[in-house]
Amino acid sequence: MEAARPAVRADGERCAELCQQALDALAHVRGGPLFSRRETGLVAKALLRPGGLDRLLADGRRRVLVGTVDDAVVGLALGRIDAVGEATLGVIDAFYVEPGARGVGVGAAMVDDLVRWFSTSRCRGIDVTALPGDRETKNFLEGSGFKARLLTMHRLLD
Repeated sequence: MEAARPAVRADGERCAELCQQALDALAHVRGGPLFSRRETGLVAKALLRPGGLDRLLADGRRRVLVGTVDDAVVGLALGRIDAVGEATLGVIDAFYVEPGARGVGVGAAMVDDLVRWFSTSRCRGIDVTALPGDRETKNFLEGSGFKARLLTMHRLLD
């Protein structure tokens, strides 16, 4: 049975493994290497360091979830609440499910949990990033009610 639950200290090593898998996958997606250094760099560094999960769990503006299938941890999601003027915005900083566990509801369980948390935290909206060409993620997010709000254009310099 698939589910999402808040991460606990004992999940630290598994969360680091999933974070590394996600970073490895980003290396092969257009825009992925820069995204992993710039946008997810702080979260990744935290998860990959001993005790890093503890620091994320201690931050009341963050929610760290693991996705499970029959109690085996196969996914990871991190959300945070950002102040935007007088309002708050929910941001999904990281979201990953192992390829063999996709399509069975683990991702939906984690996103649904974060959406509920953002809603009860009175966020006005939720942002999450999908990289160009990552049709699987884009389709999943659109199926979960997300729509494009911003496109970031990039140009490499010689």
